[in-house]
Amino acid sequence: MFSYEEIKTIRKQFPIFKNKNLIYFDNAATSQKPFQVINAITKYYCNFNSNVNRSVHFLGQLSTNWLELSRNNIQDFINAKYSEEIIFTNGATESINLIAFCISKLLKTYDEIEIIISHSEHHSNLIPWQVLSQNKNANLKVIPVNSEGELNIRMFKKLITKKTKLISISHVTNTFGIINPLKSLIQTAHKYNSLVLIDGSQAISHITIDVQNLDCDFYVFSSHKMYGPSGIGILYGKKKILDKFPPYKCGGGMIEKVTLKKTIFSGLPFKLEAGTPNIAGIIGTNKALNFLVNYSIRKIKTYEKKLLKYAINILSNIKGMNIYSKNSNLTNILSFNIENIHSFDLGKLLNNHGIAVRTGKHCAQPIMDYLKINGTIRLSFAIYNTIEEIDIFYNSLIKSLFLVNI
Repeated sequence: MFSYEEIKTIRKQFPIFKNKNLIYFDNAATSQKPFQVINAITKYYCNFNSNVNRSVHFLGQLSTNWLELSRNNIQDFINAKYSEEIIFTNGATESINLIAFCISKLLKTYDEIEIIISHSEHHSNLIPWQVLSQNKNANLKVIPVNSEGELNIRMFKKLITKKTKLISISHVTNTFGIINPLKSLIQTAHKYNSLVLIDGSQAISHITIDVQNLDCDFYVFSSHKMYGPSGIGILYGKKKILDKFPPYKCGGGMIEKVTLKKTIFSGLPFKLEAGTPNIAGIIGTNKALNFLVNYSIRKIKTYEKKLLKYAINILSNIKGMNIYSKNSNLTNILSFNIENIHSFDLGKLLNNHGIAVRTGKHCAQPIMDYLKINGTIRLSFAIYNTIEEIDIFYNSLIKSLFLVNI
């Protein structure tokens, strides 16, 4: 557990908190960036800006070395078996679309296909599978959830069949922060020879990830949710599966040989990384990893759970409060509504107090429709948040409720 002094030291590493009036509780949307990430990006552009995998000159070699160091460190961070199992994309959304595209190319049009997702998925992990299902005349099945947002595993075991080609599910739910029971789900899926994709966007900076232990076939996440820059996504896939994937995009950097009549593509990871990558972003991501490793995911998780528990306890006393999940298996997210008050209106009032929260449907409209609500207020905590901030939030919320009820 971090001490009060340690948290003060951590906060000083984030330049945005020079604004003493800012309380930032929207970390599930994107996290703030420490100096070491920002400085690494500036240093790259100032000192060794060059394209990668192209040049024999020292700048090109230096850029390439930094990029591949980032790949190797990500491999270690999630315990992938091979560095070439780490593919750089522009975000978790593109990673999922890449997988959907490549799988669609491997499936025969006349195959009987089933794909399974859950009721609480982010739109990025829903729409690509809807499109694939329509193009391939496949059956998209949905694992139901209960009123707390928890997966109905019993129903999942009824949904899966020998026709199921893929299960795509979040590690941590975007709306409620519930940690899904992946291990048993993956074991069941593999009994049916089904592939499993895990959207780790809400897990990567809050839970220790071991892809070999999970035995998932794919794991995707975005740098901007783990104190890194935007525009960088990471796709992990088992090498034996990625080797079968056709190129997702075509261009420079992913070829072995080109003639006017034929192209021979490179092997992994390059055949799935066409064009110039976001080199500065990848280098910044490496520094974000260093930040997480330095402070320990386990310690961060423990601290965030302390913040979450405190917030649930203090908010539960408010009249008309509806907290949507008090599940003990939560990460850093608290979603709630207050009776007869629209989440957007309350969010605007809190903004007047310098408090940033997320309001609305959180790119998860199906679960909102299921719960018959038009959105929630979502608090999401990070390593730099404090108990004092939650107290200020509580008092500001009480003041805002008073104004609404006048």
